[in-house]
Amino acid sequence: MGSTAAQHGGEGVGRRDLIKRTAALGLVAAPGMGLLSACASSGGDGQNKAKAGKKTAKNPLGVNDSAKLEFVLFDGGFGKEYAEDAVKLYEKDFPKAEVKFSATQKIQSTLQPRFNQGNPPDLIDNSGAEQMDMGVLVGKKQLADLTPLLDAPSYDDPSKKVRDTLRPGIVEMGQFDGDPVWILNYAYTVYGVWYSQKALDGLDEKYPETWDEMLKVCAKAKKKGIAGWTYAGKYPYYLPFSLYPMIAKVGGREVLDSIDNLEPNAWKHPAVKACFEAYYELFKKGYVLRGTPGLDHIQSQTAWAKGKALFIPNGSWVENESANVIPADFDLAVSAPTGLDSSDKLPFGTIWASGGEPFVVPAKAANPEGGMEQLRVMLSEASSRNFTSKVKSLSALNGGIDGIELTPGLKAGVAALDKAGDNVVNPRIPDWYVQLEKEKIGVGGLGEMMAGRITPAEAVKKIQGFADEAAKDSSIKHYKHK
Repeated sequence: MGSTAAQHGGEGVGRRDLIKRTAALGLVAAPGMGLLSACASSGGDGQNKAKAGKKTAKNPLGVNDSAKLEFVLFDGGFGKEYAEDAVKLYEKDFPKAEVKFSATQKIQSTLQPRFNQGNPPDLIDNSGAEQMDMGVLVGKKQLADLTPLLDAPSYDDPSKKVRDTLRPGIVEMGQFDGDPVWILNYAYTVYGVWYSQKALDGLDEKYPETWDEMLKVCAKAKKKGIAGWTYAGKYPYYLPFSLYPMIAKVGGREVLDSIDNLEPNAWKHPAVKACFEAYYELFKKGYVLRGTPGLDHIQSQTAWAKGKALFIPNGSWVENESANVIPADFDLAVSAPTGLDSSDKLPFGTIWASGGEPFVVPAKAANPEGGMEQLRVMLSEASSRNFTSKVKSLSALNGGIDGIELTPGLKAGVAALDKAGDNVVNPRIPDWYVQLEKEKIGVGGLGEMMAGRITPAEAVKKIQGFADEAAKDSSIKHYKHK
C-alpha cells in the first residue's frame, strides 16, 4: 500500500494505499477504477530502447551513461524531496545523462495513455489513489523483471547483492507467480492502530489487548466526549490495516491466505465473522466519531490528531502525512490490533508490516537499466537515511537508520515490530487484486457495514460474492500462495 498504502494518495498530501499501499499502499477512491485494466492493454510497438552501456564495477547494470532517464513519482504523504535527492546522486554518477523527474497524484490517468502507446517512463512509483492494478500489469507482461537489480552488487558494499541488503519480505512482495520480481517496494510500513499515548494516559488506561477491554476504553472515552475510533470513511479500505491482522490473530494466518487465494467461503470463516461483529459493535455503541463515513483520510487524521477520537487504523506514513496537525506533546504510538480473547490463535502483538510504495520499471521503458540503477542508488545507505530522516518511515534497506534520531512514530513502529517477532502477517489481496480490495471489499462491503447500512452477516455475504466473482473472472490473472 505506498505513500500506498496505501500506502499509503488523494488530494493535498495523501498517500498510502497500500496498499500497500500499500502501502501502500493508495489513499483516495480512484475515479474510474474500472479503467485500471485498460492501462495495461498491450497497445503500441514500444519505443526505441537506449543502447546498453558497458558493465563495470561502478556500473554493474550496464547503464548507458548518456541515455535519458524518465522517473515519475507518486506525490503523496512522503513528498518528493527524498526522490529528488536520489536523482541528484544518479546525475552525479552519470553526468552526461539527462534526467526528467516529475511527481503527480494522477498516476493511472497520467500514465495509462503512455502504456497503451508503448512509451512509458523508465521508473514509476505506482502508488496512491490512482495506483495502476499490479496484478493486471504483471498478468499483461507490462513490467520488467527486477532480478538483474536484485543480483547486482549493492551500492555501498560490492561484496553483497542488493537482494541481501533488503528487509524480510521485500523480495517476496514483488513476486506474483514464480521467481521473477516485478516490484520493489521502497518503504517499509507498519500498519496498525495509531493513537496518542498522552490521550490514553489521560483516561488512566493502557492499550486494550482484548475486545472487552477495547469496549471499556471506548466507553470511558465517550463519557469524556471523545470518540473511540475514526477512519477514512470515504476510503474504507483503510479499515483492513487493523482488521486483517486481527482476523489472523483470531483465526490464524491461514485464514488470510485463503482470502488471498480467493477460496470458496474464505470470508465465511468464523474468525472473519467474529471480527466483523466486533468492529460493527463500535458503530452500534456509538464509539465511532460522528460523521466518519463522510471523512476522507486527511479529515479523519486531522480529527484524530485534534483529540476527537482515540484510535485510527493507518500505516506508518501517518506521522509524516499529519505532521502539521499532530501536537508536539501527542506522544504518537502504534499497536498491533486488539484481539477477541485468550482463545485467539496468535498472540497479542500480531501485526501487519510489509513493503509499501511500489516502484516498477515498465517492460517497454526506453532505459530500463537506468530505471533499475536509480533504484540501486535509492537503496544506498545515504539515500535510505535521507528517506527515513525526511519522511519518518523505514525504507526497504535493512538498516539505514544509524545516526538518525527516531521520531515517536518510528520508535513506536520499531517497538511494535520487535514485539511481533515472527507474528508479522502480509495480506496479498491489496496488491494482487487492487480493484477488488478497494472498490468492493473496502467501499462496497466494510464501508457499508461501518456506516450501519448493512449488518456483519450481510457484509460477509456481499464480500464473499465479490471474491467469488473475481475468482471466476477469466479476464483477471489469479495468484495463490505457494
